[in-house]
Amino acid sequence: MPQDRNSSGKTTAYFHLPGLFEFYELYKRFLPLFFEHREYFYEWCGIGSIYGAPAGCIWGGGRVGEGDQNPGEVLALLEKYGISARLTFSNSLLREEHLADRKCNALCAMFEKSGKTKNGVIVHSELLLEYLKKKYPGLYFVSSTTKVLTDFDRFTEEIDREEFRYAVPDFRLNKALDQWDTLSERQKAKVEFLCNECCFYGCRDRKRCYEAVSRKNLGEDGPDHCCTAPGAGEGYRFSRAMKNPGFIGAEEIRSVYLPMGFSDFKIEGRGLGSALVLEFLLYYMTRPEYQIHVREEMYLDNMLDLF
Repeated sequence: MPQDRNSSGKTTAYFHLPGLFEFYELYKRFLPLFFEHREYFYEWCGIGSIYGAPAGCIWGGGRVGEGDQNPGEVLALLEKYGISARLTFSNSLLREEHLADRKCNALCAMFEKSGKTKNGVIVHSELLLEYLKKKYPGLYFVSSTTKVLTDFDRFTEEIDREEFRYAVPDFRLNKALDQWDTLSERQKAKVEFLCNECCFYGCRDRKRCYEAVSRKNLGEDGPDHCCTAPGAGEGYRFSRAMKNPGFIGAEEIRSVYLPMGFSDFKIEGRGLGSALVLEFLLYYMTRPEYQIHVREEMYLDNMLDLF
């Protein structure tokens, strides 16, 4: 059943979820639960989009795409529930010759023409943005957090750009509440906060890290990025992310950000595994007394490989 965003105003938090292609089997099971058993979930939450990129996309960025699910099946699932699909094409190192890539163009053409729900592209490269605007005007565009916009004035300029429907600031701006409160209603409607980043708050290498991923997606040689931040060797830990100064928890969304006029929240999770993504869905969207019900529905499905 398609969601009506206009009827909810700023009383609804729209989550933008990871793993469009990687976690198709998880969402195939989760979405019917979400829409058919609304009593399991907070009344103030909705699903704004599911984002990602399949394996082998040279326009990909942020993470190396791993999913191999048929794009037609992915789009059919999201269209059934009125959810926007977003291609994560945030490679920061694209050159003119990369724009002709057959696979990425075919995906954009398919996503542009799919059903009633408008789909989008998360983009970093200005070169790619200009190309997509002209060739696929039916798509909308999101300014990627891989730009690492940590200066508030610079980010304000980004959300004022007409070509972007949304822009995702660096997570280190999340708690600049006094500054966020100065924005107009129109500007607030374009901000999409990254909630659960686990990266070291004092990291100065985020751009280099994203560039290394962009080179890998292009299949080019270059220095690998070796993260030396505290705890990097442990990988992603949700418990550590919760202690991050930039972390936005479920209760903060409900009691702080929604009343301020913000309604869009991005959940990190591509490449982390479906079991951890399920924990995000439980924490951010599911009422505590019904979390066991959702877990049982997901784990007891023998077709869903969570580990």
